[in-house]
Amino acid sequence: MQTGILASKDTQAAWQRLVGENNAYTWVQDTQTAKNFDVFIDLTFDYNTQNIQAYVGNTHTLFLLSAVNATPESAFLEHSLKHQGEKIFGINAVPTFLERSTLEISNPFNLDTALVQQLTFWEKMEWVKSRVGMVTPRIVFMIINEAYYTWQEGTAEKSDIDIAMKLGTNYPKGPFEWSDAAGIHHVYNTLLAVYNDTLEERYKICPALKSEWIHAQI
Repeated sequence: MQTGILASKDTQAAWQRLVGENNAYTWVQDTQTAKNFDVFIDLTFDYNTQNIQAYVGNTHTLFLLSAVNATPESAFLEHSLKHQGEKIFGINAVPTFLERSTLEISNPFNLDTALVQQLTFWEKMEWVKSRVGMVTPRIVFMIINEAYYTWQEGTAEKSDIDIAMKLGTNYPKGPFEWSDAAGIHHVYNTLLAVYNDTLEERYKICPALKSEWIHAQI
């Protein structure tokens, strides 16, 4: 089974933390090679939904697309395309989540889930609804956003908030530690996508978080 992976720098690093460097997969540079693989994992799809255009009509390849900021079905709609039986699943490919032993995965086209049972990169799969933010990023990034509000108001320092969260909830990382590990651009863009999707105030980005995101882009 030939597996091709398209990744950004940070998602490539996350993938390597998951499985290391071996001969079980091949790094690719663009979407045009997808037809050459049995499995094609696009870890850039969240930020490049136009990639869906290269996958339409390919019913041979099994596709796993990063789908936290945008769902596969919304990409079809955005680019005026029709699903033609392509074997497409959405996955949580955000760093710190991608490399867990359990893969968060969605089935937007109600395909036979046995299609992905052949994959051995993860110990198990957790099936979730196909929606912006999926489940874990939506929860964790909302907590990070609230932590930024707490810090912005001068209630506590970042290190104290991290310690309090780990001791109080037994989380493996504090919110600011998690933001650093996942990448603030993923936190910012996911919160923005979820807010635009739901218009719920709890996902409205804290100005302090936005300021740090801006500085990280410069």
